Amino acid sequence: MLLLAPLLRPLPPPLPRLARRRPGPLVALGLALLVGACGSGAAPTTFDLTALPGAARSGAARRSIVVAEPVGLQPFEADRIIVREPGGAVSYLGGGQWADRLPRLVQTRLIQSLENANRLKSVSRPGDKVAADTILITDLRAFDINAGTREAVVDLSAKLIQESSGTVIAAKIFQARVPVAAVSAPVAANGLDRALSLVLADMVRWINSGG
Repeated sequence: MLLLAPLLRPLPPPLPRLARRRPGPLVALGLALLVGACGSGAAPTTFDLTALPGAARSGAARRSIVVAEPVGLQPFEADRIIVREPGGAVSYLGGGQWADRLPRLVQTRLIQSLENANRLKSVSRPGDKVAADTILITDLRAFDINAGTREAVVDLSAKLIQESSGTVIAAKIFQARVPVAAVSAPVAANGLDRALSLVLADMVRWINSGG
């Protein structure tokens, strides 16, 4: 008697599950750009600060000075315009930013103002490797809009230090307040620029007179 082969064949083993593929770098980049485009608003307007205008030289050049970058609290380290609320809280004003980090921008305009006054032998930064007999160190105590009084406030303390001995020759605090009509980026930037001009004028006179 012949034996017939079974008609039913065994089922093949189950196929392995396909691993979920991660999106490639181009897909991921496209998604990131899409998310960024959806969440981004209008670019903030960039504002600059101005140095004092030039003046004719009067009298002989007395000394060389190195102007250090101002030191300030963490909020002043950015390039944002700061608003101080009546309770003391600080925030960044939307729609505007400075052309550089605030301490470096103030340092640059102070150097230019001293150069424009034409009373010093040389004005430089610490990294310029220029020999100088005096170092100017400043502390950025305030550079903001006071929302309670509607004023632009600039407050700088300054020390003149003899380079050879490290002795403090003179020290002074310079302050200026300028009314602002509104707490908006263009008005705030203009008010702070005018307040800084008043402070720079006083500082240049003080430095040129020997402190």
